[in-house]
Amino acid sequence: MAVPPDEGTPQPRRTRNPNYRSSIYQTKDGYWHGRVTIGTRDDGQPDRRHVGGKTRSEVAEKVRTLERERDRGTVRKAGQRWTVGRWLTYWVENIAAPPHVAENTHLGYRVDVNKHLIPGLGAHRLERLTPDHVERLYAKLRGDGLNPGGVHHVHRTLRAALNEAVRRSHLTRNPVLLAKAPKLEADEVEPYDVPEIQRLLEAAAKRRNGARWALALALGLRQGEALGLTWDDVDLDKGTIRIRRSRLRPKYAHGCGGACGMTPGLCPQRVNIRAATGRVKSKAGRRMIGLPPQLVALLRTHRAEQEKERASAREIWPGEGWVFATPDGQPLNPNTDYYEWKRLLKDAGLREARLHDARHTAATVLLVLRQPTPTVMSLMGWSSESMAVRYQHVTDAMRSQVASQVGDLIWNLSAGPEDRAAVTVPGDSLAAVLAVAEKCVASHRGRARPSTEVLAALAELRAALPDAARSETANETKTETRRPTEG
Repeated sequence: MAVPPDEGTPQPRRTRNPNYRSSIYQTKDGYWHGRVTIGTRDDGQPDRRHVGGKTRSEVAEKVRTLERERDRGTVRKAGQRWTVGRWLTYWVENIAAPPHVAENTHLGYRVDVNKHLIPGLGAHRLERLTPDHVERLYAKLRGDGLNPGGVHHVHRTLRAALNEAVRRSHLTRNPVLLAKAPKLEADEVEPYDVPEIQRLLEAAAKRRNGARWALALALGLRQGEALGLTWDDVDLDKGTIRIRRSRLRPKYAHGCGGACGMTPGLCPQRVNIRAATGRVKSKAGRRMIGLPPQLVALLRTHRAEQEKERASAREIWPGEGWVFATPDGQPLNPNTDYYEWKRLLKDAGLREARLHDARHTAATVLLVLRQPTPTVMSLMGWSSESMAVRYQHVTDAMRSQVASQVGDLIWNLSAGPEDRAAVTVPGDSLAAVLAVAEKCVASHRGRARPSTEVLAALAELRAALPDAARSETANETKTETRRPTEG
């Protein structure tokens, strides 16, 4: 039993923890506090983090957790405490914005952030967002009537925004990666076969800007890439085109100040406030493509017809040099181009298909031609080999060919050697080749014994020769083997 100190004996003073050591203490209100040094702030002062709790053991556990995160380098960055709404706003206005992303991509991000994500999750503290919150948002969006593709687009936007928050240490992990992603049923794409492509091209040849559809079906250009072409990008002498820009969808503003009471797109005095073209989708999208001679001839004819229209339009025609233009020289509107595709399918008497399916068709043609994957990636403007799985499809003709090959392999083998396909070779040719082969075997007999398969093959070839040729070849071989070696 410890002996109590005598009265008047000085008590040992409580020593202070060394600098940067974690500490736990209790305040007069009975609440426990912990302080953990994480590192150094931008101004050079120690970055001390605070945790609190009602008991010492609770705070001690929080301190140990924070120390483990510090040692792993996963502690949230000190400074501003973000809400989900404030972070998404900052991200879409400053990080995921042109010129860092394409104009159309940024427009999709803004719609997702302002229409779905901020109203649904914006009030949460960023570090307290959980996978449960995210999954409930997805369920609510589906219940409100948003299609699965739209919900999946929201999912991808939120994932990208929070990945950036993790990279900047505002989050230790991305809760979207733990959430169950919305199920997206992939559309079954049935590309057009060669006879259908030919019917499409015949129908397109009778229409204005018919070469536009030849480019789509033969080269697989995206809609924006085809509509964004200018004649400066086309070299008909060398037979090449360069893909550099992509046509953007117009964005309108009121020209009447809103007095018409309609949406900007329907305003009689509407004004387009967006550039005609923007950057292509990715770095791989900027590419040079060779033109088939038939397509060069189509483009020459198309240019001659366009020159006639330009002469008729006179000063109304601008000097921007669009390859595919309206009758007054303006760039084609993507929406107008879409409905022209639908009319083309109807005129050709073909099944309904998306405009983008023309790109799938071109990719499948390259598959039929057995082009190597790097070549296909270069022509199609892909940055990943995985895109070939999405765009290249097995057609009915390819299925039939494979089925025929499988049948020939299995049933011809099982039918026996006499039913296999025979190869017809002139007797003189076979005799000459057989004589050379037997000479080679005889000359190497002393060095290495020929395999049983080789000898059996030679015997089978000799048996196939006519009797006269067989004896003549045997005599030549016998004489050659007996010829003395020259000194």
